[in-house]
Formats: sequence, C-alpha cells, structure tokens
Amino acid sequence: MSSSADLLRIATAGSVDDGKSTLIGRLLYDSKSIFEDQLESIEATSESRGDEHTNLALLTDGLRAEREQGITIDVAYRYFATPKRKMIIADTPGHIQYTRNMVTGASTANLAIVLVDARRGMLEQSRRHAFIASLLRIPHLVVAVNKMDLVDYSQEVFDGIRAEFAEFATRLDMPDLTFIPISALHGDNVVDRSGNMDWYEGSTLLHHLEEVHIGSDRNMVDVRFPVQYVIRPQSSDQPDYRGYAGTVAGGVLKPGDDVMVLPSGFTSTIASIDTYDGPLEEAVAPASVTIRLADEIDISRGDMICRPNNQPTSGQDIEAMVCWMSESGSLRSRDRLAIKHTTNSARAMVKELRYRLDINSLHRDEEATELGLNEIGRVQLRTTQPLFFDEYRRNRTTGSFILIDEATNATVAAGMIIGSS
Repeated sequence: MSSSADLLRIATAGSVDDGKSTLIGRLLYDSKSIFEDQLESIEATSESRGDEHTNLALLTDGLRAEREQGITIDVAYRYFATPKRKMIIADTPGHIQYTRNMVTGASTANLAIVLVDARRGMLEQSRRHAFIASLLRIPHLVVAVNKMDLVDYSQEVFDGIRAEFAEFATRLDMPDLTFIPISALHGDNVVDRSGNMDWYEGSTLLHHLEEVHIGSDRNMVDVRFPVQYVIRPQSSDQPDYRGYAGTVAGGVLKPGDDVMVLPSGFTSTIASIDTYDGPLEEAVAPASVTIRLADEIDISRGDMICRPNNQPTSGQDIEAMVCWMSESGSLRSRDRLAIKHTTNSARAMVKELRYRLDINSLHRDEEATELGLNEIGRVQLRTTQPLFFDEYRRNRTTGSFILIDEATNATVAAGMIIGSS
C-alpha cells in the first residue's frame, strides 16, 4: 500500500466548458472508481436528458441546482485510487472570478492539470491557470489538450497549442511540463491509449499520474515543526508526560536529534516521536505527530522546533505575493489585518503595495494603489511579533500565510513569502 507521502494531490483548472467534469468523470469511470448504482443513475439521467453518450460530467457536478445553472461552484474534492497510487483531485471552477478558488484548491497540489480546448487553443484563462500553478510552485504541470475528436485528432493542432503554451511557460518557473492530447468524452489517452492518435507516443493521462515522481518534491533538508498544541494529560499512569503535537512541515525528525526551539533559542534532543499507533523511528512531512524532548522547556503554540544550525528566518518584515480574495473591499497600503502563519497568529500592517501583477501579460503595474478581488500583487508587511518562515520556493508550508479581516473573521488573502524586507 502506498504511504501518505505518495498520495498524489491533483488540481484541475480550465475555462468554462473545457470538459473538466467530463475528464474527472472519465478518470473515475475508466479506472473503475465509481459504484454501479452511481453509474446506473448517471446513465438514466443522461438518457432522460437525451444525451448521446453517458454524461460522465454528472459524476462531479454534484448539486442539481448548480447543474441547472451550468455553474460549478467552489472547490470539490474527489478521491480515487488505482493499484499503483491514491489520488485526490481538487476540481476548481474555470470562471475568471475564481482565481481565489484555484489558489485554495491548488495550494497543496503536487500536480496541476490545465485543460485547453483543442478548437479554441490558448485562452487568457489558460495563461492565468499556468501562472497561478507556477506562483503556487506546483512541481508538475500537465497540459491536457481536450476535444481532439472535434479537430479530427489533428497532430498539427496539438503541436500548435503545445508550441504556444511552451513559449509562455518559458517566462514562468515550471520544472516539469507535459502535454497530452485527449478526448475526455470518448476516453482517448485518458486511461487507455487512443487508436485515433497513433502519432502521439507519450503516456496516457492516468499512466502519467501513476508514474510521476513526487518523492523529491518535498523539502527533506530543513527540519521545521510548528507546535500546534501542548499535551499534558497529567494522568496517574503518565504524571509527567509533556508532548508537543503538530504537523511536520519539513525535514526528517528522529529520536536523539538535536533540536532548537524558537523564539526562546533553547536546545534539547528528541526523546521520542509518539503517535496514536505507537512511537516512530522517524517522521517526515506531512506526518502529524507528538514530539517529546529530553529537557523541560517552556514551549507553547506557535513556537517552532528546528535544528540548531538550520533555522528559519525570524522576522517582522515580510515581502510576499498575495492573492486578494475578498468581495467586500480591496487591499491598500496602511491596512491592518490579522495574519495566520503555520500555527502562529499575529497582526500585520501593509507597509507598501509594491506592484499589481497583470496575470496575462506578467506586466508589473507599480502605479497601482490597491488590489481588488482575484488580483495578485507584491506587498511589504510588518507583523506585531516575529514569524519563523522560509521562502515559499523553499518550503510551501512555512512560506505561506493567510490574511484575515478582524471585523468579520473572513479570510481575505492568501500569501506566498518571497523573503524578509
């Protein structure tokens, strides 16, 4: 059985009607990950609607009301597994105003699938989705050129889209880019190889998802353990137990390792790594564990356990890219907001909006005075207390944060740390 470390988290993105729901339905259907009664229900609905084919999009389109409106709302998660790998798909809507949903759905993804309609080619939204995937540092990107059946399975059309997309991608940070020509409706190159495109010699989409190597995507060098909770049961059988619960955010932790606690700077060694199922010999991200130390140290929520000779940056001045997600206002210089970073909470002031980024042209508008809904820009923040962070490009967990409106308690922005300012 594959471990949680080998769970593939997939984000899908595409414009409206690019066939995302059909593609996800096809993956679930052809990999035999749906129940027979679900299939019968979909077949019956498809027939009653007069659809030519079994409408696999119905598998993911959930609520009848949104189906009638033709709108897929928010982020839906689908879990499926093959004998080789477990996968979770975050299905994010394609409308322009849903940048924030893609940021939400894709923030933990290992791989993104961007759908492009073979008839329409690269659209503004295709660029937007590719940019957000690179901004979120999703290590693997698959461009699925869909509806190849509607362009007579033309290699020329596919090659043209691939060349245009690859040219745009040279301006982004994309370590692994793969192009696959598919027809989600007919199943070409989704799970089974297509007899209609013998000119294509690459793997099918499912084979690529099963084989893509994600083990080295994680930061195994920098030990980072943000403390979530201090466990002190004070029971008769464990009168002196004191453990620090949290999720490993980087590196490898083992009993006997020398560690340092921030902000105090005290050092100790790991006495044991405990879980509900018993002690562990080692823990890696994203394991949830309880750590016991050899020494009594005053530690509380928001503290960071790391290595004495490998510490995160500690600071109150942060440079970051933020995606503004609020419909009820915009982000301006001098705004004050709550910030949540790992297990730490503080308050932050926007010292400066450096520029707003045009997602489509990648132009930096340095005259901009505010960020509106779904806009992305670079800001300088000052926090009320030090945060312990790494650059987002080095660690996606310790390099990200959210901003919260203190009046409404609503999350209004997601941020990626570039460095300290």
